[in-house]
Amino acid sequence: MSPGSLITFTITYRGTSHPLSLIPESNLTALQLQLEALTGVPPPLQKLIHKGKNLLGLDPSIRDATTVAQAGFKNGLKIQMLGSTSQELSSLRLVETEQHKRERILRERALKPQVKLRSTGVSNSALLSYRFHQLTPLAHLPNPGAALALLTKLAGDPAIQHIMQRHQFSVGVLTELAPHEHPELLGLNVNAGQAIKLRLRTNRYDGFRLYRDVRRVLCHELTHNVWVDHDNNFKELNSKLNREVAEFEQAAAQGTHTLMGGGDVYESSSELAAEAHVHILGGGSTLSYGSDASNESPEERRQRVLDATMARLQKEEEDLEKSCGTGSART
Repeated sequence: MSPGSLITFTITYRGTSHPLSLIPESNLTALQLQLEALTGVPPPLQKLIHKGKNLLGLDPSIRDATTVAQAGFKNGLKIQMLGSTSQELSSLRLVETEQHKRERILRERALKPQVKLRSTGVSNSALLSYRFHQLTPLAHLPNPGAALALLTKLAGDPAIQHIMQRHQFSVGVLTELAPHEHPELLGLNVNAGQAIKLRLRTNRYDGFRLYRDVRRVLCHELTHNVWVDHDNNFKELNSKLNREVAEFEQAAAQGTHTLMGGGDVYESSSELAAEAHVHILGGGSTLSYGSDASNESPEERRQRVLDATMARLQKEEEDLEKSCGTGSART
């Protein structure tokens, strides 16, 4: 390409295409400033992805000295841009401030004399120990505030909290996997709970995966806190966790739940009960009981629904193992 001729390429950001033409000698910093003016994404958060590679490189300090030609930009190239806008970052900081406020309140409560909690039956010290200690969305992906809200919902899910207290699970960081960086994975447990990474987003970054699907992956990855490989030990514990979650939500759908085997009663909200009802029935709102269903006791009906739920979850778990990045097959 002769000096001074233009390189014409297209940057696509959140469904909008931006045709650009630059001389080969333009540096990457100049390109990033132009993209910030077009999209509102600050240069430190910009990623330009082509065939799985970030054309901006990993070292921001050399972008002044790197031309677009040297970085691999060519005529006709179609590039996907990832990154969060300044406005979204402000929203994320507000959510993080609220999260830190809640954590401060929990710490202050833990310093007070211990009292019996009638809502959960779990001590404050246990709540502080067996939990997700940090929630971290990926700031360079779209709408990190919504990702943090989803992580917060997962961490605060009563059924998830129930199994974490019961099995004394502690996770350092709960974060997300970027689809373009790990297209084959739905979940990953790093060093037995140092971090758990979950696929929160759809492949096109235009939304988030179903909450129940993400939570099922979370239960799978929590099992890796104890067992690394997908062997029989893993399958036994994972099945146990799924059953405990299903039992918890089934009880919640009926209006009350006894947590941790104690005498304290968990009162479910109407929203949780509705979600539990849909989850237990596999997406439907009614059951076809058959000719003998009218003679079932409440306990028999509960057990039948639970067995059907576990059968479905077992099949889903077999598929999920192929999308889990934890275990000897991946290392």
